Amino acid sequence: MEPAELEERIAAFPRWHYRFQFDGGIETPVARIGQINRHEQRRRYFFSALLEVAGGTLEGLGVLDLGCNAGLWSLNALEADAAFVLGIDRHPPYVEQAELVFEAKGIDPSRYRFERGDIFRHAFSESFDVVLCLGILEVTSEPLRLFELFDAAGAELVVIDTVVSPSPSATFELSRVDDPQDRSEQVRVLLPSPRAVLELARDHGYGAVALAHNMTDYSGMDDYRERRRMAFVLARGSRAAGLRALAARRGIEERWLSSPMLQRARERLSR
Repeated sequence: MEPAELEERIAAFPRWHYRFQFDGGIETPVARIGQINRHEQRRRYFFSALLEVAGGTLEGLGVLDLGCNAGLWSLNALEADAAFVLGIDRHPPYVEQAELVFEAKGIDPSRYRFERGDIFRHAFSESFDVVLCLGILEVTSEPLRLFELFDAAGAELVVIDTVVSPSPSATFELSRVDDPQDRSEQVRVLLPSPRAVLELARDHGYGAVALAHNMTDYSGMDDYRERRRMAFVLARGSRAAGLRALAARRGIEERWLSSPMLQRARERLSR
């Protein structure tokens, strides 16, 4: 693709959530500079943990990226040597952005596919070794179905990054988010507490680790700094040993998650 064509196609989108860089100094624009740091820190936070459990590489693995947006985490997966990535998102512009990014980077089309659809109504024709569930659990009213999807996909590894309820018990908090189809409306969702994520994982045969932060800069990351957002790594089968090792290095003690300490810490940070 010629540089002028790439710049024109990038500019045709009114908004980019992620910065992608291409040859010749071309890059996608982001509205807030803090977003660049945010996603680099997130890569260090949960994607590096995924690679630790997987043995340092995703070589030979199939990855399902739920709510893929413009494909940043799908790209990270392929750069970690995943064999194939399927990204699914309900918003056509995001799917178009992802396809443009991968085309511009010259990635072999046999290694990826992006599709538009509702994750709960989509017919998946493949099984997957890894599921990326980033920013999805916080915007659904059907968390149980989401865990059933992980199981049905056959995944041995799952990464969840989500807003969490401050509840010290295994509960879901009724909340509202903007309707993605109509920003003037809101929809009801169920925010999980950290213990709810851990218990649902175990109910579906996964071990689970809530990740302690390893951020070096919280610019653009107030939700993490205030402990309103956390990430979890789930594993089963041949990946269970890697998860145990990760828990020893990066895990948050469950007794801390289940105590009032978590809520008090949030209250102090939010003042």
